[in-house]
Amino acid sequence: MINAVGREVPHHPFAGVGAKLVSGRQASPPIRSCEDYPGDGNKRVPDLMTALKNAGLRDGMVISTHHHLRNGDYLAAKLFAAADALGVRDLVWFPSAVFPCHAELIPYLERGVIHHIEGSLNGPVGDFASEGGMKGIAVLRSHGGRYRAMQDGDVRVDIAVIAAPTADPFGNMRGTTGPSACGGLGFAVADAQYADHVIAVTDNLVRFPCAPWQIQGNYIDQVVVVDRIGDPSKILSGTTELTRSPERLLVAEHAARFVAASGVLREGWSFQAGAGGISLAFTLFVRDLMRERGVRARFVRGGSTRYLVEMLETGLTDFILDGQTFDLDGIRSMRENANHIMTSPFNSYNYHGKGNLASLLDCAVLGATEVDLEFNANVVTHSDGRMLHGIGGWQDALFSRCTILAVPTFRNRVPIVRERLTTFCGPETLVDVIATERGIAINPRRTDLLAAVAGSDLPLKSLEELKAEAEALCGGPPESLELSGPVIGHVTWVDGTLLDVVRQVTA
Repeated sequence: MINAVGREVPHHPFAGVGAKLVSGRQASPPIRSCEDYPGDGNKRVPDLMTALKNAGLRDGMVISTHHHLRNGDYLAAKLFAAADALGVRDLVWFPSAVFPCHAELIPYLERGVIHHIEGSLNGPVGDFASEGGMKGIAVLRSHGGRYRAMQDGDVRVDIAVIAAPTADPFGNMRGTTGPSACGGLGFAVADAQYADHVIAVTDNLVRFPCAPWQIQGNYIDQVVVVDRIGDPSKILSGTTELTRSPERLLVAEHAARFVAASGVLREGWSFQAGAGGISLAFTLFVRDLMRERGVRARFVRGGSTRYLVEMLETGLTDFILDGQTFDLDGIRSMRENANHIMTSPFNSYNYHGKGNLASLLDCAVLGATEVDLEFNANVVTHSDGRMLHGIGGWQDALFSRCTILAVPTFRNRVPIVRERLTTFCGPETLVDVIATERGIAINPRRTDLLAAVAGSDLPLKSLEELKAEAEALCGGPPESLELSGPVIGHVTWVDGTLLDVVRQVTA
């Protein structure tokens, strides 16, 4: 089938933003009885293998985990080692994201313990999948799309295994305390609500009640205590570190100058900046502009970092609405500050709900690997076709009132403005501005933004001009990439339809 953006997909073609009609009722897990659980509330079992046996683990099941421990996650390896020891095969892993630390799971993919992954892929696992290493096809969803898929019944999770930095024997849990504290547990909320069977795994068991809790024990079937579930020092990864590149700092500065000149930055505004180095630098630039102008934000969206925490604690914003914490300062702040609030993809991003926070944002600043001349964008693959990035909250945040893609004009001497995207991940109707170190391009359909910055000293250019400048510096346009290998990934839109496919690359 050819979808609305001209890409060939096997089924459920994307028909346009807002084109899919929604019907039916939300999915739900099986009804349970209190009689099936210990009357004293103690749901502990000796180990993870026992818990998986009790849950009825068998071949072909869908197993979910969350990624709040990011590159410090230990639990996924423990989970699949236990499944392998039990002789189980062809499991579908449904993580909220994959990180470089999960390279240790590649042997389980090779042996068939894991059949395929439905979740954001990056790092060594993404590279492995790009070369055709997985038996099945990767399904790539946004954070909101993952929640929607469970809620709508597109994905039925058989067993959810939730890393709980602090928990009690009943299963109440929170992420802000304990030796493996990771902050909020928002990405595990859907897993707790919709999975058929839920196992909490903790390295910090406390007496009942674990209060305040972020996920309540009534969702939990079993509790397992292990030595460690993760290393919080590795929550801060390369993708959540401030850029030091002068060119990329200039990208961030141009994005900040744009929000100031256009009037987006004003008293009571709100913004979300992603986890990339340029987005973090944007936060610092707008912080300084807010101080100069005496402007406060009503709320900022996280991933929280020490920069957002500083804004909260110095009175530059009233609230942090936090989907995940990106560093130790964020963890501390969520523990100590009442106005640093955990959110989940349900209230942040879910497209099939009664509104969400993303559409309330005045501005979202995001990254991209490629853009085309019509303002469509790619965030999943590099120009060589490899799946080295996840969608994350990228598609969801496009729904802000002003979406800015802050990107360099080229990476590794490959221009990022292209005639045709390697992989189509986001439509031009939702991309308003592209800020680069060489200039700022505004989507022509945003006549209001064009009028707002008319006469300013911003370096305004067209995408055609930015493309020509980058190609002149890089020795011409990039070579056209024709991938003809088997389909190894599906890129979904937030409503569950298919935007594009990812094909196998040559090693």
